[in-house]
Amino acid sequence: MYPSDFTTALEMRDSIARKQISPVELLKDVYERIDALEPKLNCFTTLTPELAFESARRAEQAVMRGESLGPLHGLPVSVKDLIAVGGVRQTFGSRVMADNLAAGDAPSVERIKAAGACIVGKTTTSEFGCKAVGDSPLTGVTRNPWDLSKTPGGSSCGAAASVAAGVTPFALGTDGGGSIRAPASFCGVFGIKPQFARVPVFPVSATPTLGHVGPLARSVRDAALLLSVIAGGDRRDPFSQQGPVPDFLGACEHGVEGMRIAWSPTLGYARADSEVVKIAETALRTFEDMGCEVVVLENGIGDDPADIWTAEFYAGVGTSLRHVLLESRELLDRAVAGVLDNALEQSLLQYYGRVFERYQFRERVRTIFEPFDLLLSPTVPIPACDIGIEIPGQAQGRNLCTWQYYTYPFNLTGQPAASIPVGFTTSGLPVGLQMVAKTGCETDIFRAAAAFEVARPWLHKAPTLNGERTGNMQEQDRVRHLE
Repeated sequence: MYPSDFTTALEMRDSIARKQISPVELLKDVYERIDALEPKLNCFTTLTPELAFESARRAEQAVMRGESLGPLHGLPVSVKDLIAVGGVRQTFGSRVMADNLAAGDAPSVERIKAAGACIVGKTTTSEFGCKAVGDSPLTGVTRNPWDLSKTPGGSSCGAAASVAAGVTPFALGTDGGGSIRAPASFCGVFGIKPQFARVPVFPVSATPTLGHVGPLARSVRDAALLLSVIAGGDRRDPFSQQGPVPDFLGACEHGVEGMRIAWSPTLGYARADSEVVKIAETALRTFEDMGCEVVVLENGIGDDPADIWTAEFYAGVGTSLRHVLLESRELLDRAVAGVLDNALEQSLLQYYGRVFERYQFRERVRTIFEPFDLLLSPTVPIPACDIGIEIPGQAQGRNLCTWQYYTYPFNLTGQPAASIPVGFTTSGLPVGLQMVAKTGCETDIFRAAAAFEVARPWLHKAPTLNGERTGNMQEQDRVRHLE
């Protein structure tokens, strides 16, 4: 039976292997869905049908010949426009780079291609990943499928919105301060920033010590599948994690009884919407019911590291764009240009002072984590805000990313962190719970997230667009078998 729009990647893969669905026909349906939804959502910067159908035809031929199949064989996937796909436009969401063609594939893209995936296109991003909402001067506004008047978050806006709307089962995103986790929360999907350098990054990022590549997916196990493919060392990235890749999918089958979990509604400094906190606290009871010990972390992680993160992130982007700021400033998002100016005004002494503060912060957080398997908090302090708002009202005085409060600390430490859907506000907007693990322990996140997904399933829930369901949740009556 041909899958619905919200069939999991694992189910699709198995159906392809059993010759129950054709990768080519599956891809045709994906592009039909993009054609229908793109005028409302605006999730894609560049579509790549030639590349995708070439991969789909190869995948179909391999099935028919009885060849060995890759872990992503015939599966549709999208790639955020901060990640290079060779020969395809890589715009970074900026008019400055509107005609830029990537010279070669990023390691993560090489790996999904080799695993048999079909890349359907490049998804939208805020300009150079510098804002936590989903718009850019080049591509305009990307909208949240749960409410078209709301942002899907940023900067992995197109990735999160398209997965939530059932375009592809999963997508590649990036996270330098929350850019996977915040959109995952706003759009009601699962997103994980793996351990720093678990997934190699090349070409070099403008924020090389903060940036992560990771998956967004509707299913925890689908995210585990995608991460298992893209993880692993690469000599082009000297930070990249060498050695065996952990068994992320296998971790999803382990129980959570006996796990010790810390809970912090504020991390010690955040201001969050009371409804968001209430929904997150309700999720805590599910973990207790599954046999976890939950301990309230009274002081969170201590002082807010926003200034440390800002000094590192925006100085990196600002330095890489210095010539643009001087020569073509009018092409940049005004808000982005302003925050880059501020970062570049710091002296070398101020900058390196923040660098050493980062090391102290990282050690403090490490010691806080010692007694626990996971730290849980809200992912972001609010549900999705209105389009056009760059810094929500409850976070005045913060910058374009630090209004998120909860996400950027764990880019500074490099620890794995994820957002998992845990409920909806009274107005029907998704709310995410952030899970943070010890260094190198993504498997603990997958254990807990998969167990929660079984206890509190969300795959049957789909957003609406102008009152119409975006997904066909009924079995389609078409049967497409390979001959």
